[in-house]
Amino acid sequence: MNSNLAQKFASAIQLFQAGNVQEADRLASEILSIDPKSSDALQLRGVIAGLQNRHVEAEIFLKSAADITRNNQYIFFNLAKSLSEQGKYAESLGWLKKALALDPKQDKTWLNYGECLFKLGEVDAALHAFDRALKINGDLAEAYSNQANCYNEKRIYEKSLALHDQAIKLKPSLAQAWNNRGITLNGLRRHAEALASYERAIELRPDYAEAWNNHGITLIGLRRHEEALASYERAIELRPDYAEAWNNQGLALNDLRRYEDALTSYGQAVKLNPSGDFFLGNLLHTKMKICDWVHLDQYCDTLRKKILAWDRVSTPFEVLAIFDSPPLLKRCAEIYASERLSQKSQLGAIARRATRHKIRIGYFSMDFGDHPVSHLIVESLELHDREKFEIYGFSFGVSVRDPTRERIRKAFDKFFDVENYCEVDIARLARQVGIDIAIDLGGYTQNARPQIFAERAAPIQINYLGYPGTMGSKHFDYVIADQILVPKENRDAYSEKIIYLPNSYQANASSQKISDRQFTRNDVGLDTSKFVFCSFNNTWKITPQTFSLWMQILRSVDSSILWLLIDSPVAVKNLRKEALARDINPERLIFADRIPRAEHLSRFRLADLFLDTFPYNAHTTSSDSLGAGVPVLTLKGQTFAARVAASLLTNIGIPELVANTSNEYCSLAVELASNSNKLAKIKSKLIGNRDSTPLFDTHLFVRHLETAYQRTLDRSDADLSPEHIYINH
Repeated sequence: MNSNLAQKFASAIQLFQAGNVQEADRLASEILSIDPKSSDALQLRGVIAGLQNRHVEAEIFLKSAADITRNNQYIFFNLAKSLSEQGKYAESLGWLKKALALDPKQDKTWLNYGECLFKLGEVDAALHAFDRALKINGDLAEAYSNQANCYNEKRIYEKSLALHDQAIKLKPSLAQAWNNRGITLNGLRRHAEALASYERAIELRPDYAEAWNNHGITLIGLRRHEEALASYERAIELRPDYAEAWNNQGLALNDLRRYEDALTSYGQAVKLNPSGDFFLGNLLHTKMKICDWVHLDQYCDTLRKKILAWDRVSTPFEVLAIFDSPPLLKRCAEIYASERLSQKSQLGAIARRATRHKIRIGYFSMDFGDHPVSHLIVESLELHDREKFEIYGFSFGVSVRDPTRERIRKAFDKFFDVENYCEVDIARLARQVGIDIAIDLGGYTQNARPQIFAERAAPIQINYLGYPGTMGSKHFDYVIADQILVPKENRDAYSEKIIYLPNSYQANASSQKISDRQFTRNDVGLDTSKFVFCSFNNTWKITPQTFSLWMQILRSVDSSILWLLIDSPVAVKNLRKEALARDINPERLIFADRIPRAEHLSRFRLADLFLDTFPYNAHTTSSDSLGAGVPVLTLKGQTFAARVAASLLTNIGIPELVANTSNEYCSLAVELASNSNKLAKIKSKLIGNRDSTPLFDTHLFVRHLETAYQRTLDRSDADLSPEHIYINH
């Protein structure tokens, strides 16, 4: 560089240091117009572009500088930063290694090196890099904060919190540390403190989009949805391309039942990041909630391909109503488990209990209250043999006061309300009280907390009832099923070993509280002269294919109507539109309001025949229908969720209502609607079998369940690994 250019460059540096970035950039540009190979000017332009978030330009300038000057650590360092900002972490690491080879005593280089490793999921290596940075500069607050993030990733929250506090002590103005401290506090379920931490980060940096997003997540944890929406909106305003904030906004809108608005948010998230963590599954599930089937097949095909490619595009629960493929559902569960569950417990190996007088069973759920899982299992809990078993309840759902919750609480020998405990503390508590067998009643359903079982709450862990499928995780030893649900040829699609109960897997109450109120068809808007098909499943279980079968049935049975339980006006509008598109008068669809459960069970009796959904069958609703004396017609598939109704029907002695093909399903429905004598015989058989078959024999079910528990414990005590277990009649 000649003296004139050198003087220009010195002026550019002075301007840059004085904060006049635009003029510095202009001078550097002038230098390059004269000397295109000025690595100093290229570096300066690259640094300025990076500061202005023009990272692609920064990369071009800095790579050009690196080609000219091959031993300048500062060029390498700044180039690595520009690559990191674009998410090119592996490439960034390569340039940071070159910088460290030139000078291994640069604390900021080790800091950035650790940050790249962390982004690539190499948490232990990242910790080592941050240690190197701190050996060079023990007061580097950012290194402590990043170490804290590593321990947070490992869910070692107390250590993480101490490191965040150390970072803040060194540098109280470090907004990043306040934000990340909030994430740790959320992990500890200390939501109010987390909120305060995020608010401090925002006070320090009002344009901190990530802190606004996390602020919203915490407000959701506090069930303050409207306020959360405002936080997400602010995050999106600051960063319109912030896909995660768009997705989180969709989750909040979904919880508020603003489904159409949620679809808009999810759609934007998917547009910005088509492979974003579980975005596409959220969008699809919401479309199904309101029966918005526009482009649904295309979305489902994309979802299938991405799952096969091991992309994190859907939670396992959201695909149960879409695909009848056990291997595909297993893969989705494995993807989710590998992403969201720890590979090993931070509590270490679990100690075996000494010889016990009574076996301690722990049931874990977020649904102990007025929920289908509780309705099914409460009587079984009451009937456990207290001479042989102690029954413990761990409730991590919202604490409510309703009759079912009170009955559930009384059914346990000990009941722990652990809503505000973090997962590791719940597992620690289970170990402290000596749980032998932990039963997860939540699986991957909403608000479930499978991380409890990744921490090992008990020597034996069983997936049961709440989630109809495999957990795809080594943390679960068994899943409770029966031979209809999981035939031998499907076993490979389950990560757990199968406990085969001799009758139906599903716990059922021997009797249900049914209202004395006597409904008439006129009371609920049903034409007394019509044959009433019903389907009281959740709306998201209704696929276009199932609905087409129903319309085919209505077309074949002129004097029939379809009675549905739908509480979304948008879903009502969409289903009427879909009926019309299939040449069915929309007035033949009758929509029932939600009413108290006891009254709903009484109202159920007004229907003639229940039409099941596919591939996610009615589960509790099938039991409700059969208990009310209304036959259920089901289509049996391959997945767990697609075979539940077949299991129930077989175990109440009417397997003739299990169809194996769509044509058989439609033919049976039409025949039963057209042949009143045949339907009457089936109803009579159903009522007669109610008390003489195994389905509602809760005493028998509990004895089989207890035998299964004993068998799993016997294997464990003998140092035998889990294996498929068959319980005899």
